[in-house]
Amino acid sequence: MSDARSAPLYCPYCGEEDLRPSEAGHGAWECHACARVFTVKFTGLLGTGVAR
Repeated sequence: MSDARSAPLYCPYCGEEDLRPSEAGHGAWECHACARVFTVKFTGLLGTGVAR
């Protein structure tokens, strides 16, 4: 498996694409359109018994 990570494409608050990695910590991103800093964290996968 690769150590490469995908970057978010859009800000979850304003929808703009002007994102840059933040020094606030691992997985933190800065949106230069709305001046927010947010983090992205993978929590896990759904179980195989989940009904749709």
